[in-house]
Amino acid sequence: MAERRLYLDCAASAPACKEALEAERAYEQSPYAGANPNSLHTMGRLAARALDGARSDLARCLGGGFRPSDVTFTSGGTESNNLALWGLAEGARARDRRRTRVVLSSIEHDSILDVAPSLRDRGFEVSFAPASREGVVTSEAVEALLGADVALVSVMAANNETGVVQPIEAIATACHKSGALVHTDAVQAFGRIPLTLSGVDAVSIAAHKIGGPVGVGALAVRSRTPLRPQSFGGGQEQGRRAGTQDVRGALAFAAAARTCAGHLEERLVTVSTLAQGLQDALCAPGTGIHATVSIPYGKGRLPGLVSLLVEGIDSETLVLKLDEAGYEVSAGSACSSGSLDPSHVLLAMGIPRNEAFNSLRVSFDERVTRNDLDGFAQALLGLAEKRK
Repeated sequence: MAERRLYLDCAASAPACKEALEAERAYEQSPYAGANPNSLHTMGRLAARALDGARSDLARCLGGGFRPSDVTFTSGGTESNNLALWGLAEGARARDRRRTRVVLSSIEHDSILDVAPSLRDRGFEVSFAPASREGVVTSEAVEALLGADVALVSVMAANNETGVVQPIEAIATACHKSGALVHTDAVQAFGRIPLTLSGVDAVSIAAHKIGGPVGVGALAVRSRTPLRPQSFGGGQEQGRRAGTQDVRGALAFAAAARTCAGHLEERLVTVSTLAQGLQDALCAPGTGIHATVSIPYGKGRLPGLVSLLVEGIDSETLVLKLDEAGYEVSAGSACSSGSLDPSHVLLAMGIPRNEAFNSLRVSFDERVTRNDLDGFAQALLGLAEKRK
């Protein structure tokens, strides 16, 4: 095993940022550390005030007109997505019994797609909007599936495997014309690109993608949007999600979000430039390495997420060989890395199955350097050369 290791899997989980760690330490040293924010005594009220401050910070960082009271804390992106699909679909149907269909994009994260069977069990029909070869789900593709029976449409803000940014505002406009609610999974996009969310009814985010702690997320739902709770017990989070809140995690999440928001445009340029340089080096003619999509890095594609297809080497071999060389990457979504099947995202984009088996995802933030990436490029090019 290599002595020096370079972490290039930020799309799975980003290393903790110092601001989040400092927020956790400050909480631990506070008089209300460990206090229940739902208690009426002084320490409980102090904890509740801190929790509300974190809620306000996240609403401000989200933008799009979301208010602090719209933000519900969860255990992460998966719970946020699950709650959004079940809660919004059932809420829309309760308001209008004709609304019995849910539309999802074909390139969603597993925490969205794997809810489809349970939605069917609850009496919903599920339709899937296709993606283009470049990984874009167009508003026209969604609009073709709309009707008076659609309760909810969920399309991610940016894909977690290709980094392609989706036209969420155009999709939301089309959906609202037909009366459907709109949710977007912004877990990958939040804190990495400027988001335009004024048209969506709900948005999911997670702390660990931006340097916050694992196990903390949020679902922001506009106040007049019908949401059926899916957990019960204490009435916390305005009745939307039962369970005592993790104040420490919420404060660290808010600290990471503030940090990202304060340097968003600068980081966007810096990391996009690094990603483009890495892609150019790897995908030169004759290397046998190809970019999955051609969309430029930046506002059309997440900075720092390089999606590749490597001729003649399967994803598992690539990940393990690069790990031996000291570089930690993934084959695609970390949530399905144990699967022997090719990426459903790449297949939905029309990439042949045999090519999809050779995918590689390299993801990083501004904490890597050009020299770091040059070393990685040499290691991957060396593997590609050996297989010839």
